[in-house]
Amino acid sequence: MSVKVLVVDDEKLIVKGIVYSLKKDDMDVDTAYDGKEALEKIKENDYDIILLDLMLPELNGFEVCQAVREFSEVPIIMLTAKGDDMNKILGLEYGADDYITKPFNILEVKARIKAILRRNHSSAPKEEKTSVLTAGSLKIDVESKRTFIDSKEINLTTKEFDLLELLMKNPEKVYSRENLLNTVWGYDYPGDVRTVDVHVRRLREKIESNPSAPIYIHTKWGVGYFFKK
Repeated sequence: MSVKVLVVDDEKLIVKGIVYSLKKDDMDVDTAYDGKEALEKIKENDYDIILLDLMLPELNGFEVCQAVREFSEVPIIMLTAKGDDMNKILGLEYGADDYITKPFNILEVKARIKAILRRNHSSAPKEEKTSVLTAGSLKIDVESKRTFIDSKEINLTTKEFDLLELLMKNPEKVYSRENLLNTVWGYDYPGDVRTVDVHVRRLREKIESNPSAPIYIHTKWGVGYFFKK
């Protein structure tokens, strides 16, 4: 079954080049040229991954990403001509799973897509006994990648879920930010440890009743993070 990708960018030459290259890898590629069109297509279709430009007409990439996270966990790679750290962090804050700065090498884009899809597929349950993890009112289903608080489903991004799953499977174990970055994002990920901080903060906002006084994900000052069961 081919991978279905949505490419969103208002620069038609860039879209044409990406589409051509992805189709050579037998991917099923759809396109959108503004944020509003992209959001409509995401609601109507089941994509495996989305390449989303930041600077778009109608709705910008941040707005699209934030809206998508209200109803979908589809992986999003944000494409941006702005290479400053703040835009990268904001992209992650709004729910993107990864980012690539323009100008980019199409081989890097394809490598990132395949890495994210490979991690998603490899997250299928290897130990059936631990397919459901619980702690207090928090429950995650590793097989379906669903998260619940008091039986109410909470939408997490792929990376947020992977991070939470790792911490829940190893309660009380303190992970350094570098260790979490390498384990969840991979050793070839070009980002820095602030990526981990952003995702931990977003996780707390979603699963903690009081993010400033967490009961699940705790900070070991000067060391890293751990899950308290």
